[in-house]
Amino acid sequence: MKLKFLTLLATLLPMAAFADEAPKLDTGDTAWMIVATAFVMLMTPAGLALFYGGMTRSKNVLNTMGMSLIAFAVGTLVWVVAGYSIAFGEGDFIGTGKILLDGITDKSLSGTIPELLFVAFQGTFAAIAVAIASGSMIERVKFSTFTIFAGLWILVVYAPITHWAWGGGTTLNFGEMDFAGGTVVHINAGIAGFVVAMMLGKRKDYGKSAIKPFSPVFAVLGAALLWFGWFGFNAGSEVAADGVAGNAFLVTNVAASLGVIGWLLAEWIVYKTPTLIGGASGAVAGLVAITPASGSAGVVGAIIIGLIGGIVGFIGVAKLKKLFKVDDSLDAFWVHGLVGIWGSIATALFIAPYLKADDYALGTQLLAQLKAIGLTIVYSGVMTAVVFFISSIVTGGGRVDEETEQIGLDEQIHGEKALNL
Repeated sequence: MKLKFLTLLATLLPMAAFADEAPKLDTGDTAWMIVATAFVMLMTPAGLALFYGGMTRSKNVLNTMGMSLIAFAVGTLVWVVAGYSIAFGEGDFIGTGKILLDGITDKSLSGTIPELLFVAFQGTFAAIAVAIASGSMIERVKFSTFTIFAGLWILVVYAPITHWAWGGGTTLNFGEMDFAGGTVVHINAGIAGFVVAMMLGKRKDYGKSAIKPFSPVFAVLGAALLWFGWFGFNAGSEVAADGVAGNAFLVTNVAASLGVIGWLLAEWIVYKTPTLIGGASGAVAGLVAITPASGSAGVVGAIIIGLIGGIVGFIGVAKLKKLFKVDDSLDAFWVHGLVGIWGSIATALFIAPYLKADDYALGTQLLAQLKAIGLTIVYSGVMTAVVFFISSIVTGGGRVDEETEQIGLDEQIHGEKALNL
C-alpha cells in the first residue's frame, strides 16, 4: 500500500510542478511579434500616408502625409510615457502603475513574449488610430493643432477604450469580441474624425468645384502597403505564432480581396466606371470589416464580411455622406467608422465552427457587440470634442486662415511642394 502511494505521488509531482511553472519566453512567438510590429509600423508613415496623400489635392499632399508621420512620432512618445500605463496598467476604469514603463525590464513577459515588445506592438495601434482620424480633417486643420490633438487623444480617448476592451478594465467591458481593433481602432477613429470634421466646418470650396485626387497611383500603392501591414495588425493580435494567427492571416487576405470586389461591383452598377480609387478604398474597407472577426471567422465568413464591407463603404461614401452633409475629407468615418460597425456586428454572426465555444450564444454576443459599439461612439464622440476644443485653444484656433486654405497648406505651412517640376 505504501509502495502504491509513493508511486502515485511520484506521478503527480511533475504535474503539480508544471501547473505552478512560471510563463516562459517563446522564441518563435517573439520572432513573429517582432516582424508583426514592423509590419504595423509600416502602415502609418508609409501606407496610410501614401493612401491619404494620393487622395488629397496636389496643394495639400505633403501636409496630409505629414499628419500620418507626426501621428506616429507623437503617438509613440505619449504611448511609452503614459498611454501604455492607462491601457494596460492595473485598474478598473483606467490602468495605472506603468508610467514611463516603470517596472518593466528586459526580463518582463507578456504571455510568451517580452513585455517591451508588447509595448511596441500596441503603440503602433495607438499611432495609426489617430492617423486614421486625420483623414476627416485634412486641408483645413492647423498642423500644430493636430499635433497637440494627436497626443491628447491617445491619452484621453484611445487608451481608456483599449483598457476596457483589452487591458483588464471591467467597469465598461461587456464581453465584446474584438480580436484586432474593430471598436478600439476603427470605430473609435472614425467617430473622432467625424466629430472634428463637424467642429472645423466644410472646406471653402467643398461642393462648389471638383476636388480631384493628387494621384490614384499613390492611393493604390498606399492601400497595398496597408494590406501588407494588416497581416501584422490582425495575425499579430494573437501574440503568438499558432493556428489562430494563421487563421487571422488567411481571412484578412480573403476579406480584403472581397472588399475590392464588393466596392468595384457597386461602383460599376451605380456609375458604370470601376475606379482605382474605389478599388483601393474597397481593399481598406474589407480589411476594416474583418479586423474584429479575424481571430474567429473562417473563410466563408471572411468572404461575406469582406464583400458586404466593400459595399457598405461604397454606400457610405457615395450616398450617405451626401445626406449627413459633413465634410469628411477622405471618408475616414464611412470607411473606418461605418464599416467598423458592420465588422463588429458581423463578428458575432460569423464564427468558424472550429473556433466557436461550446457555450456560445448568438443573442448574448450580439448584444455585447452592440453595447460596445454604443459605448465607443458616445465616449469617443464626447471626449474627442473636448480634446479638440482644448487643442484649438492652445493653438489660437484649430482652422487655418482662408489664404492658407486657398493657396495650399504645403507651401504656406511647410514651405514645400509635393512636386517641383
